[in-house]
Amino acid sequence: MRGEPWDAAGAAARRGGLTLRGLEGMPDLVEASALFEAVWGRTREGAPVHSEVMRSLVHAGGLVSGAFAGGSLAGAAVLAPASGRGEAYGMIAASAPGLGDRGVGRALKLHQRAWGLDHGFEAMSWTFDPLVARNAFFNLTRLGARAITYEQAFYGHMSDELNGDDEADRLVARWEFAAPRVVKAAAGEVEAPQGPGALPEGGVLGPDGSPAAAAVDGAAFVRVPADIVALRRTDAAEASGWRGFVRERMQAAFGAGLEAVGCTRDGWYVFGPPEPSVVPAEGVWL
Repeated sequence: MRGEPWDAAGAAARRGGLTLRGLEGMPDLVEASALFEAVWGRTREGAPVHSEVMRSLVHAGGLVSGAFAGGSLAGAAVLAPASGRGEAYGMIAASAPGLGDRGVGRALKLHQRAWGLDHGFEAMSWTFDPLVARNAFFNLTRLGARAITYEQAFYGHMSDELNGDDEADRLVARWEFAAPRVVKAAAGEVEAPQGPGALPEGGVLGPDGSPAAAAVDGAAFVRVPADIVALRRTDAAEASGWRGFVRERMQAAFGAGLEAVGCTRDGWYVFGPPEPSVVPAEGVWL
């Protein structure tokens, strides 16, 4: 099938000089598993996602997307069918080091979206670390997803280079493939939201002593550090302080019925009222 979703994925691939395809054979899946291990590291239980697990997921109706640059695997992402009709779940994604300027992650996500629509999926969810500003900007602003819930200690207590030595909280992103904001983002029509500006009355300073939380005209704003991964290496106590600060403010925003609907380039989350769900009409993408 072709249409807007595949056009968007193809355009993203061409901009980065990439080729996109689903990975099904064991040699490709072994290579994808090695890429995930190179990026995410090896845990006490082994590789982040074993090739045999990915082979089973593909057999069960899932997808392993691969992005290739010059014949070499530049990135991979795993989609699994989720509970509920038309729902998918993103398990893991990674791009090879040194290729951050080629849009590998965006191309992979758009490939998942196009393939998902072809195979009856209407939405996809995944989790991400709320403290990683660049991921928040990518997920909420560049892709047009929304963060709908905050999961405290989703992975329990983690201790590694990326997560530091602390509880691993996660935001749950929901990406409705046919939502107008997602269609616009897929076309590259992204308008980065604005932060709260000068600290308004009632604003709160963060662990670094600078404005980090505010409420303005029914919206809530929460800022995260510019580089939490580096901070976890240099000042674990401050990094843990940020985790507690962000957890408290975000849980309060969700408790007030808001959702994270965007993130600025400098790490301000924007919370607003929930948006209505969109279910694509049959055949709309043909």
